Amino acid sequence: MDPPGNLIAAGRDADIFDYGKGSVLRRSRNGRSQVLEARAMEFVRSKGYPVPEVFEVSDDGIDLVMDRIEGPTMIEAASAQPWKLRGFGRDLAELHQSLHLLQAPQWMPAAPCGPGEHVLHMDLHPLNIILSSKGPIVLDWTNAARGNPLVDVAATWVLLASGNVSSSRVQAAAVRVGRGVLLRAFLRQFPRDELSSELSSVVEWKCQDSNMSAAEIKRMRSLL
Repeated sequence: MDPPGNLIAAGRDADIFDYGKGSVLRRSRNGRSQVLEARAMEFVRSKGYPVPEVFEVSDDGIDLVMDRIEGPTMIEAASAQPWKLRGFGRDLAELHQSLHLLQAPQWMPAAPCGPGEHVLHMDLHPLNIILSSKGPIVLDWTNAARGNPLVDVAATWVLLASGNVSSSRVQAAAVRVGRGVLLRAFLRQFPRDELSSELSSVVEWKCQDSNMSAAEIKRMRSLL
């Protein structure tokens, strides 16, 4: 593969570089193979779900070249247009619902909890959605799995309610209010009692995530 260009962004376990001609290169920092992730993206894209097109994967799977998507993340758009928070919550729910219509192929790994046969993203929250000129595009398919759709929804519930958001002390109250508005609009689209039954196992799973801070884990456990 050609050497990448300038660093564009850095996530928790991967860096994104410019790769020219409207594409980017996503490089795993810890040597994790992205082959399954690329395969999941290609599968859902073939079914009409909005994800970047995958162009190439290195032999070792560490480098993944895909379409460059321009636009703000949903969280950036929500911060700039707080009057649209309820609409963003409904849009997030629709992205879940349309994904969960897809039957998962057997090569897709089973979800860490909640057996089922549908495609799950397992990290589908506003930071992983870019609002492009062609509509919302879903990124970061690292945790894509086969399972119960309510587990995927519960994972988003936990992340929205508990995840750290960088803000000043003055902004903190507004962030809490905005997060609550978006979360309530999202949850209204799903059967709350059935969803609550999956919450405990999802919280236990997320609490094992080394990327979660002690404060985030405390907030996740408080949901129970």
